[in-house]
Amino acid sequence: MTSPAGLQTTIYDTAALERVLDAMAVALMPKLHGAAGVTLVGVRRRGAPLSDWLLARLQTLLPGADIARLDLLIKRYADDLTLLHPETRLTEQPEHADIDLAGRTIVVVDDVLYKGFSLNKAVQYLLAKGGSQILTAVLVDRACATLPIHADVAGLTLQVAPAHIVECHVPPFELTFQIVLVQPAAV
Repeated sequence: MTSPAGLQTTIYDTAALERVLDAMAVALMPKLHGAAGVTLVGVRRRGAPLSDWLLARLQTLLPGADIARLDLLIKRYADDLTLLHPETRLTEQPEHADIDLAGRTIVVVDDVLYKGFSLNKAVQYLLAKGGSQILTAVLVDRACATLPIHADVAGLTLQVAPAHIVECHVPPFELTFQIVLVQPAAV
């Protein structure tokens, strides 16, 4: 991840974030208990490994549960919140063309809920694939979504200045699992 120039402060380290993921799995457990089938959907990039880590925890908490995994490639912003595309883009992978999610509880997992565009695009796509119950789980909710989207499970809620950037460093994309607050240098 290439951070903009400015003050960078690690606000959560690996040990703290492991506890956050544990708490997220515990918070998801009652929402998933008794579901006929569950599909964890990672929003690529960083939502994918977060989904994998939640999957491992949920398999321990809900032994024998039917939990599947898939990922969606959705992009609007660069990591520094620079607008890349005026419209949020979802690239459908060929293996998802005929997927049927009817009867499954779906959990969309992302790293940061910022304005809500990525989660909204994921929910609309998954509804078209037959999803009837769709939940959202994010590592960080910035509590500033402009769309009527919320996190059903948020690991952390961080209210920071609009110009500041919350960077989730998630292996394998970064070396260390941590959250860094970037306060861009004044221009």
